[in-house]
Amino acid sequence: MDIALVLVLLALVVIVGESISERLGAPAPLLLTVLGIALSFVPGVPEIHLEPEIVLIGLLPPLLWTASLSTSLVDLKANIRPIMLLSVAAVLVTALAVAVVVRALLPDIGWPMALAIGAVVAPPDAVAATAVGRRIGLPRRVVSVLEGESLLNDATALVALRTSISALAGGVSAPGVAGDFLLAAGGGVLVGLVVYKVVAWVRKRLRDPLLDTAVSFVTPFVAYLLAETISASGVISVVVAGLLLSHRSSTLQTAQGRIVETTTWRTISFLLENVVFLLIGLQARWIVEDLSGTDLSLATIVGVPLLVLLTVVVVRMAWVHLTRPLLGSRLGDRRRPAGAAETTLIGWAGMRGVVTLAAALVLPEDAPYRDLLLLVALTVVAGTLLVQGLTLPALTRALRVSPPDPADDALARATLLQQAATAGLERLEELETPDNADAARTIRQRLDQRTFAAWEQLSTTEGRQSPSDAYAELRRAMIVTERERILHIRAKGKVPSPVVRQVLGMLDLEESMIDSSASAREDIRATGSDAHLQCPELRAYPVGPAPEDPRCEICEQEGREVVALRQCLECGNVACCDSSTGQHATAHFHETGHPVIRSAEPGESWRWCYVHHLAT
Repeated sequence: MDIALVLVLLALVVIVGESISERLGAPAPLLLTVLGIALSFVPGVPEIHLEPEIVLIGLLPPLLWTASLSTSLVDLKANIRPIMLLSVAAVLVTALAVAVVVRALLPDIGWPMALAIGAVVAPPDAVAATAVGRRIGLPRRVVSVLEGESLLNDATALVALRTSISALAGGVSAPGVAGDFLLAAGGGVLVGLVVYKVVAWVRKRLRDPLLDTAVSFVTPFVAYLLAETISASGVISVVVAGLLLSHRSSTLQTAQGRIVETTTWRTISFLLENVVFLLIGLQARWIVEDLSGTDLSLATIVGVPLLVLLTVVVVRMAWVHLTRPLLGSRLGDRRRPAGAAETTLIGWAGMRGVVTLAAALVLPEDAPYRDLLLLVALTVVAGTLLVQGLTLPALTRALRVSPPDPADDALARATLLQQAATAGLERLEELETPDNADAARTIRQRLDQRTFAAWEQLSTTEGRQSPSDAYAELRRAMIVTERERILHIRAKGKVPSPVVRQVLGMLDLEESMIDSSASAREDIRATGSDAHLQCPELRAYPVGPAPEDPRCEICEQEGREVVALRQCLECGNVACCDSSTGQHATAHFHETGHPVIRSAEPGESWRWCYVHHLAT
């Protein structure tokens, strides 16, 4: 009962803390860490000891799993070199640097123990960094690098820690260390591939979304435990299985299965990630109290943790700037160099998390200076979270780093949907017969509505309502009335409850899609996109100045309402886009063959190529 009560209280504190963080505009991980530290010193609050098994077996696999499910394998490949430089090389360099500092401050600690604490504090935790980064708008590549780094750096650190602890008992050789690393990495990859193959085979035969999600829930623990059983890296095993299953989810799972799995893991991730930071803070009191009975001087108790904290920050910043020429990403056949501002953000976002604290608890009970080293781990975690986490937004603004632009995303989304619709329509033409002509016509209309709605999100003209906005407004009102009628019928008890739930679920799904589209439109800025796309027509027609008084003369003659205007960059003709009833811009292309138009709406500068269905 006591354990259940503590778990419920932790969840409640997390929910309240998240709500407060949204109102204050502060990242939840930082707020919950501070709250945990404060609560740990409140009389009556139970003392919670975070056992390493709970973290390494109970928390780490699902946290790695959620991260791997949301990480793009394509982005990981594009950034593989910076990720490896950070997740392997930077971790080892940091561990060695910390070991040298600790050995200098505590000469009698011994190299194995100094290297052990170095391995403990070396790996950054991207949960905090990405939570802060998404809130303040870190560049997408920075977030991708941090996420990719976090998937692998724990494996490097835990293998180094395991080797250091073995060295305490003696008998460790250089070939043995190399063998441990090869077994950990190779074995982890092998187990991950096996788990991926088995789960993929099972998923192809599952059609029940609940069973599919249940398999997903078990998989990270199976992958982790199988790898650890053969002394391989459970971290790498979970990451490999998660990345591959996520990459192939579109072909392995049903659409409903993907929706249920995503929703389930988002909830699990929300609770686990935030509980972790609350638990970190709750360790403060007992770690400090355990040190009170030692004969260490105050200078040692305060100085060693602070100097180690300074070391991990300085070493990471120095490392990323020294290796900056190698931190670029690959885009197709080109390599994109890393900028100074981007490199600085990657370095400063190296916050530590729960794995550091859990790894410190793995240190043997009779290890020299164990209590002090636990304080070192707590100081590094709390210090990097609070100092770097609180200053990261200001640093981002000072470096004038641009966040992801919703307008660019909307432009890419509309282009992708247009290309997908074109392919689908080509297939429809192959399948169309006189018997299904009416169905084909309906499908074309729905595809047009979907594509038009995506392009309308780019229109920022105030005072006019687009067809998609009008549809959303009317459909929302209808859904409210439909839901009321269903609930009224449900109250009479004449319709089976499963049928009622299914129909309500259909309305909820439709309403959520409408709300998602409206939210995306609200986030779009009227800046346009300057994304470079490899299209000869777009290169041949620069955007040029916008027309001073754009109008569609045909619509005016016909008395039609204009939704959005486009200008032909070949002849300057201005006409309404496909969101309007007349679709005169497209008609102009079919009549003249002029390939490129630009938006003639105020504040918009994007272009569209009719030939290749590309935009920039």
